[in-house]
Amino acid sequence: MSLTYISHMLMEDDINDKLSYKYTDHLKLLRAEQPFAQILSAAANTSLGAQDCSAPDAFVSALMPNQDNNKDSIDCELLSSEVQDPTFLNGTDLVKSNSTQFPGENNSSTSMAFFKGMEEASMLLPKHNGMSDRRGHKNRFGVDGETAASMGRSSKQIAVLVHTDSEEDTALQMLDRLILNGYNKHPSEMQDVLITLDKENKAAQKSIHRRGRRRATQPVLTDLETLLIRCAEAVSRNDRGGASELLERIRRYSSPRGDASQRLAHYFAQGLEARLADTGSQLYRSLIGKHLCTVELVQAYYLHMATCCFINVAGLFSNCTIYNAVAGRRKLHIVHYGMITGYKWPLLIQRLADREGGPPEVRITAINNPQPGFRPAEPIEEAGHRLRNCAMKFGVSFKFHAIAAKPEVVHAEDLHIDPDEVLVVNSLFQFRTLIDECLTFDRVSPRDMVLNTIRKMKPSVFIHAVVNGSYSAAFFMTRFRQALYNFTALFDVMDTTIPRDNNSRLVVERDIFAWSAINMIACEGTDRVERPHHYREWQARNQRAGLRQLPLDPDIFVMLKDELKNKYHKHFMIDEDHQWLLQGWKGRVLYALSTWVADHASSSNVT
Repeated sequence: MSLTYISHMLMEDDINDKLSYKYTDHLKLLRAEQPFAQILSAAANTSLGAQDCSAPDAFVSALMPNQDNNKDSIDCELLSSEVQDPTFLNGTDLVKSNSTQFPGENNSSTSMAFFKGMEEASMLLPKHNGMSDRRGHKNRFGVDGETAASMGRSSKQIAVLVHTDSEEDTALQMLDRLILNGYNKHPSEMQDVLITLDKENKAAQKSIHRRGRRRATQPVLTDLETLLIRCAEAVSRNDRGGASELLERIRRYSSPRGDASQRLAHYFAQGLEARLADTGSQLYRSLIGKHLCTVELVQAYYLHMATCCFINVAGLFSNCTIYNAVAGRRKLHIVHYGMITGYKWPLLIQRLADREGGPPEVRITAINNPQPGFRPAEPIEEAGHRLRNCAMKFGVSFKFHAIAAKPEVVHAEDLHIDPDEVLVVNSLFQFRTLIDECLTFDRVSPRDMVLNTIRKMKPSVFIHAVVNGSYSAAFFMTRFRQALYNFTALFDVMDTTIPRDNNSRLVVERDIFAWSAINMIACEGTDRVERPHHYREWQARNQRAGLRQLPLDPDIFVMLKDELKNKYHKHFMIDEDHQWLLQGWKGRVLYALSTWVADHASSSNVT
């Protein structure tokens, strides 16, 4: 298999397209890569060692994978459920293969010592300025275009990955423009997406018209929703034989590139299979360890913003509420739970800059879970750097503070609240991952701890957006049925608004929707992080925590309805219930937004 792999690497032009389909067994692929890596390493040290003292270090850095898996990821919550391109220069598996013997593998002590020596040497050699790009980020692959070109055809995969790194740098520039200019102020990428979607939709309609008569004569093969429910029931009673048979039928008729029901069934079946095999935790950890292409993520983000209203409406609701709250005041402090990119704040900063009488001083405190590694707050700090540039561009005094910690351990005293500032607490869909009473029993749950902290902050307004769903129930079948109900709507949104052969659509479904669904289906205990509640349950919980709900601003409500009507598909909906602004699709309520303040009358009775 090693010789076959090397032959493909050296001789075939379309190797990158073929390998991901031909070699699906990841462990075997790594075994095949190791001798090839040895050959390239020896050749590189021979041909480059006398030319430039930095060349061996660069080549070793290219061969030995980067330890920082999430260096260029824009969102650690977007997780891949499929194996990416099987390139031995990416990921951390090759490092593991240097010290761990795979089943059935006989590694010679010489080759193991060779790889270990390479790794140790790469740690001792000096790092040159050429190893960093203009942003100050470390070059992940350790080779520039000139060095890669000098290696010839035998280093084709290195050249491919350098090109990929360049593409990801371009994607980060796109992200920078999005952050600095805002969604409505940077129409070029959005127009490109909309034009492409229009062309794809017309082509899809022609294809459907050509095949319509043939499809109309074909009988319906199976009801995938019924099969999924029957399979979930078999899994819940540990009927392995029945569940396996049903899974086989589901896999036969499902596909990640089919219609909405086929795509949903494909991912739900993955979760059921992992739950049946009791490997849900392993599957979840493997998903969060996948490295995602930044280019794909940014493109998928543009697609989602152009076709789906949920994020944009939530951002406009939040910004308008904050703008009204700071009217006539000179200081604004925003405490943002779950901030990652900060994409929504530039529009508010620009609007405040244009305010009559001048902008207020703006301070943002971003709270998010720490990332693994030596810089747990790095993603938040990078977002703060972008926002500082944005504020400087518009002439707004700006301060930023990053807190990398679990939300429940952050106290009001840690925020250095100024009595003269307008304090706004903002959480858009983030509290769904906080643990509730199911795991804390006689202790105060992290969910209630955060709400109690917000009450103690005494904010001018607390903006609370939630995922409306009851698939956090303790009983598996109850939450499975509710999740099936909700995710059917989400996949239908994609199927209605985006052509089926659009690759960015696949990224959204695979790395956002599917990850969440699989976590809910396959995991239990602390590994099950997706725990959304119905908005009326959140309403009761907030009130128990000593918060008082504010009525919806009628002007904001009307503005958002007009935004929805003029820019998005007719099946998107906005409604109001019990002072919640509801968002949904074809009558199904998927998200809800509300505003709150501390209830001083009940605060003294809340511990």
